[in-house]
Amino acid sequence: MRILGIDPGTARLGYSILETARPESKQYELVECGIIQTDKNKANAERLHEIRIDLKNLINNFQPEILAIEQLFFFKNLKTVIPVAEARGVVLELAYEHNLKIFEYTPLQVKQILTGHGRAEKSAVEHAVMLDLKLTEKIRPDDAVDAVAIAICFLRQSLLEFDR
Repeated sequence: MRILGIDPGTARLGYSILETARPESKQYELVECGIIQTDKNKANAERLHEIRIDLKNLINNFQPEILAIEQLFFFKNLKTVIPVAEARGVVLELAYEHNLKIFEYTPLQVKQILTGHGRAEKSAVEHAVMLDLKLTEKIRPDDAVDAVAIAICFLRQSLLEFDR
């Protein structure tokens, strides 16, 4: 099973692909991660279109069955929340088009599930990701780390469901 993790954004959208033999398995591996970056000087519609094309290529290449995406929770900056929401819309529509099962997690949920503390620092989340995947080098940039964390969140949540 392949999981597509997404940290939504218009300037930089983080993505990850994790693979596991079964959702109840505690063993999974990172297949791919990175960012889709758009030019801030382009029109918003063009940027969203670029995200859609790049993400569609990722979905076609890696054939995930699950989308784990960060849910909008709280934003201090109204200028930021609207473009992020628009990028999320593009991602959700593409997931629907490709029949992916969609799971959404708030940043607090991701931090709680990965570190045991909903107010954990980014460095604690990054450390949890590295431990889970047995990585020796840090994933860069932060948007990619967040996308990996969101995918791991789905897998850990699935384990909790199977343990019940």
